[in-house]
Amino acid sequence: MNPEELRKYLEFYQDLGIESLYARGVSPAAGAVEPVHVEAVPVSAPKTELPPMAPPGESLFQILEDIEDCRRCRLHDGRNKLVFGVGNEKSPLVFVGEGPGADEDAQGIPFVGRAGQLLTQMIEGTARKEGINLTRDDIYICNVVKCRPPGNRTPEPDEMEICGQFLYRQLRAIRPKAICVLGGTAARAITGRKEGVTKLRGKWFEWEKIPVMVTYHPSFLLRPYNQDAKREAWEDLKRVLHFVYD
Repeated sequence: MNPEELRKYLEFYQDLGIESLYARGVSPAAGAVEPVHVEAVPVSAPKTELPPMAPPGESLFQILEDIEDCRRCRLHDGRNKLVFGVGNEKSPLVFVGEGPGADEDAQGIPFVGRAGQLLTQMIEGTARKEGINLTRDDIYICNVVKCRPPGNRTPEPDEMEICGQFLYRQLRAIRPKAICVLGGTAARAITGRKEGVTKLRGKWFEWEKIPVMVTYHPSFLLRPYNQDAKREAWEDLKRVLHFVYD
């Protein structure tokens, strides 16, 4: 393993909250074990065999098999159905939301309630007006967390951290041309930025060299006093669709 690969592995474990890894053979003393700290990885770091982040070239089906009976965090307690993701597994565009609501928990499909219906209208309506042949079935949609938070509350940081590893694996399996994140929770999970969505929306960021567009969550747009936000969201969507499909 070269130093760059080792750095990426250590950054991944740091994102999961692991501060130190241990490897044999880095100390002159026979059998000694020394910590390899995530914060500082020297260029001359010794070859260290770490477990893989995910099987190379894994499919969405393989990821689903790994998570379908997940009990890794408290969200599984009230789960009716796990909501993994839906759509074209080879889509050049992926939408990422926050988490399932009541309708999604009942059906096991993301964005099927009122917010999901609005998202569908936005995708298909914008594509039609812009002369792009596109329906909701042509893109892929998933959430940061795969189980409904109680009372539709915002996912806790540890829940996002645990479930986020599966989201990242989904994105790596699809490798879309662009990602469109919906709302502040998804924006934090993908971009790592702490600013509110109003400051992030309409701007391009990157996740593992994939362009990321931030916009409002459809549930926010359903509120009657957010007319300006609706216009801004349509503009954001128009930009990302032209970027991907032109």
